[in-house]
Amino acid sequence: MASAGQKVVLITGCSSGIGLGIAVMLARDKQQRYYVIATMRDLKRQDKLVCAAGDTYGKTLTVCTLDVCSNESVRQCVDSVKDRHIDILINNAGVGLVGPVEGLSLDDMMKVFETNFFGAVRMIKEVMPDMKKRRSGHIIVISSVMGLQGVAFNDVYAASKFAIEGFCESLAVQLLKFNVTMSMIEPGPVHTEFEMKMYDDVSKKEYPNTDPETMHHFRTCYLPTSVNIFQGLGQTPEDIAKVTKKVIESPRPPFRSLTNPLYTPIVALKYADDSGDLSLHTFYHMLYNLGGVMHVSVRIMKVLSFSCMRRRAVSPD
Repeated sequence: MASAGQKVVLITGCSSGIGLGIAVMLARDKQQRYYVIATMRDLKRQDKLVCAAGDTYGKTLTVCTLDVCSNESVRQCVDSVKDRHIDILINNAGVGLVGPVEGLSLDDMMKVFETNFFGAVRMIKEVMPDMKKRRSGHIIVISSVMGLQGVAFNDVYAASKFAIEGFCESLAVQLLKFNVTMSMIEPGPVHTEFEMKMYDDVSKKEYPNTDPETMHHFRTCYLPTSVNIFQGLGQTPEDIAKVTKKVIESPRPPFRSLTNPLYTPIVALKYADDSGDLSLHTFYHMLYNLGGVMHVSVRIMKVLSFSCMRRRAVSPD
């Protein structure tokens, strides 16, 4: 149970990766300002979280079963919280899907939307009315840079993130009237076991009904480029947790937070040309014409980024 003055934080998808990182960071807050309810679909997978939580487990962190794809599971979890009082909801649970569209089943596509979009909507619908009544609360959604800029062979995943971005952008306007804050956290590539396993799996997977040329593009252009980007620009779950904690503690939390500054110019391309051609053709050349030099470009971008951040750190301003 939360102590007086502690904010109750409910986080979805905490068995590993970003959700685990956020849960542990908030539970370890030196001032003990947060009581974290870390949730996951299968409690058999809680060992990694419990180990990382250390002596905070049972004090500032507890674990609860929650399947965001089940109305009943969502309701039971929220009902189990004292007075259903949740100060901060962090929607993190998500699944990925990579591959040529013609080789993906509609069932798999719908599963992505059921978790990434409807799972978040289900949580918000359950928690939001109580927040509106209290006229206080903070809803955070772990989205993706792919909710702002589509990426080849991530069509369905990007679509699910575009959907939740549009939903939250619309909802955020009316929530202002109730003093409830909405925030979107938008990571670029993140090094997690989930991501690495997914890319390993798709490199071996067969995609029926996909023509040989598209499969060649997927295996020889997209996959190597993605690995280079993940290795060169990928952040850690702790990086995302730090951004999330900063948003929570901000006196005026931003609606959008891109976690990786290297992606800001990439996203900006989309809005620099109202025809949409600039970003479309830029990504085309990056994928099909620059694959051989992508690893060099990524390394240069990373060095420039570190140099820029170092200058900011030592600047007297």
